[in-house]
Amino acid sequence: MTDQHNQTPAPTPTAGTRAERMRMPLSTEVMKATAEKHGVCVRPFTMEVGDPDTGELRYVAVPCGSTVESVCLPCAKKAKALRQAQCREGWHMEEEPDFTPKPPTDEQTELPAFRADLVAAYRETAAVGDEGQADELREEIRSVDDELRASGMRGRLPSVELPAKKPTKRSTKRRQDAPNLPRRRVEKRTVGREYAGKFRPSMFVTLTCDTYGRVRDDGTPVDPSSYDYRRAARDAVHFSALIDRWWQNLRRVVG
Repeated sequence: MTDQHNQTPAPTPTAGTRAERMRMPLSTEVMKATAEKHGVCVRPFTMEVGDPDTGELRYVAVPCGSTVESVCLPCAKKAKALRQAQCREGWHMEEEPDFTPKPPTDEQTELPAFRADLVAAYRETAAVGDEGQADELREEIRSVDDELRASGMRGRLPSVELPAKKPTKRSTKRRQDAPNLPRRRVEKRTVGREYAGKFRPSMFVTLTCDTYGRVRDDGTPVDPSSYDYRRAARDAVHFSALIDRWWQNLRRVVG
């Protein structure tokens, strides 16, 4: 009779050489390929959901919703298909949205005054080095900020610390000797033009570099000797900068 407690488990079979083991697919790659095969998000977010009646907490996986295929291919394909359906079927607003802000309420005008007094007291307390009182005032200011946001106010609130002067910097560098770009008159509206009585398509912009030479269906050059590899590599390196500059010029033109 053998003692089962003294038996050693059988060794897990492994590949013979390190090269063979390195050629095995990683578990993360296998899971990602499986998710892409079934159209499931490859990088979902975990959210905590609570039942207000029972108080039970559970975790739910939420798709990331990325529109970039290199980040999440299934979510990007779903977003692209949805956008195409919206543009094809005209899922757009028919009337201009009303962005007129509502007038501030009495509570919204009283809380900033109370907050200003707290900020002044906090700065005086911090100047004399009373850290305990300063922490209490900071907590009180934080609670007032929460009340302001809960009341429906939007926008950033001033910092409790004294603002530091920063040098003015241009968002983009532009040659001063270059002529200004032409300005295009733009109507103040967000609803697009209507076509065929019901369609309001969005605008798709396709930016394509000049050809480097004829290629086959698989992307390989037909004539490698005449294909401009140097320019193709240069455009690939600087393409993101070209796109960024194109958007900057477009904003300058349309205002």
